[in-house]
Amino acid sequence: MTQKIHGTVADGFETVRDEFAAFVAEERADYEGQLCAYVHGRRVVDLWAAPPGSDADGDSLYGVFSSTKGAAHLVVALLVQDGTLELDRKVTYYWPEFAAEGKDALTLRELLAHRAGLIGTDTGFTLDELADDRAIAERLADQRPFWRPGAAFGYHALVIGALTGEIVRRATGRSLQEVHEERVRAPYALDFFLGLPTPHEPRFRTTQPPTLTPEQQALRAAEPPAPHSLTAIAFNEHAPHPTDLVSLPNERVIRAKGPASVGGVASARGLAGLYAAAISEVEDRAALLKADTVAEFGQLHSVGYDVVTRTHRAFGLGFQATSAFVYPSLGAGTIGHSGAAGSQAFADRHSGLAYGYTRRRFAYPGGPAQENNRLVKAVHKAALAS
Repeated sequence: MTQKIHGTVADGFETVRDEFAAFVAEERADYEGQLCAYVHGRRVVDLWAAPPGSDADGDSLYGVFSSTKGAAHLVVALLVQDGTLELDRKVTYYWPEFAAEGKDALTLRELLAHRAGLIGTDTGFTLDELADDRAIAERLADQRPFWRPGAAFGYHALVIGALTGEIVRRATGRSLQEVHEERVRAPYALDFFLGLPTPHEPRFRTTQPPTLTPEQQALRAAEPPAPHSLTAIAFNEHAPHPTDLVSLPNERVIRAKGPASVGGVASARGLAGLYAAAISEVEDRAALLKADTVAEFGQLHSVGYDVVTRTHRAFGLGFQATSAFVYPSLGAGTIGHSGAAGSQAFADRHSGLAYGYTRRRFAYPGGPAQENNRLVKAVHKAALAS
C-alpha cells in the first residue's frame, strides 16, 4: 500500500513534495519520517509520512543522535560571539584539571575541530556515564589522549559535547543543556530537546534497528573493528558492556539528561527551526548568529583522513563541513550535523536555507540517510528559484 504524504509546502516547493513522495513510495511499507525546511526564516516545507494506522505525525519526536552536536555547538558559537568564550584560549584556562597527561596546550578551537585525541577512555563508559556529560568530562580530564593533540583529527563521537559542555559550565556556571533551553529552544518553542521533559514522552518514537540484506549482514560480520582500535574506543565498543548505538535514545536516562553529543530528541521541524533561527530572522526575532560567527564556525578546520572513522571527512568548529563532501551543491561554509540513524540538519547562509530531516528506522550503514542526497538537492533547487 502506498503511504500518504502529509503536510504542506509553499508555492514553488511542489517539486519537493513530489520528490519526498517518490522516495517514500520506494521505501519499505513501514517507513516513518519527516522533512522540514525554511528559507530566510519562512517555513516552506513541512512533510511527513508514516505507515497506515500509525499515530506518528509532524509533532512526533525522534532520537537524532549526532545531530545533537549542532544544537550543542550553536550554544558554543553564541558564547564565543558574546565574548564569554575565546576560540584560541587554551582549554586549561577554563578547565585547569584538563592539563593532565599532556593535554595542556590544546585550544578550544582545536577541541571543536575534533583534534584533541580524547575520543574515549581506556576502559570505556557505562550507560549511566554516557548519559551524564559531567561524568564523561571528569573521566576524560585524567585520560591520556590517543594521539598527540593537534597532530591529527578523528571523530569524537560520544564525547565532544561533554568536553565542550564542561567548558561552557566552567565559563558560565550553567550546563550547556540549560543554556540551550534558555537561549535557543524555549524562545523559539523548538521541538529540539537536550533533556526531554516527562510530559513530552508520549510524543517520542523509539528508534527501530536497521533492516539489513544478507549481503550487508555478511559484510558487517566480516569487518568488525578491532576491540581496542580507535573506532571501537570512540564508539565505546571496548567497554565491558559495549554500547548499542541503535538503541541509545530508547533509554530513558539518555533522553532525560540529553547528553550533548548524542542525546537530543527532535522533530524535523525542530531541526530545521534551530538552523533557521541561527541564520535568519524568525517571527520578528533577529538571527541568533551574526554572519561573521557563522563564517568562523563554518570555516574548514579539519580536512582529510579521519583516524577514527577511517574515511575522508571535513569539520568546521563543532559542526560538520556539510557542503565540503556531503552536499556539494550547498554554499561554502554551510554549518550542520547529521545523526547516525539518518537525520540531517544544516543552514546554508548563502541561500538562506535551513533544512531538517529525521526518520524512525536506523539507516544503514549509519550517518545521513542516502535519501537526503535527493531531498537536499530538491529543496535547495526550489530555494534558489524562490
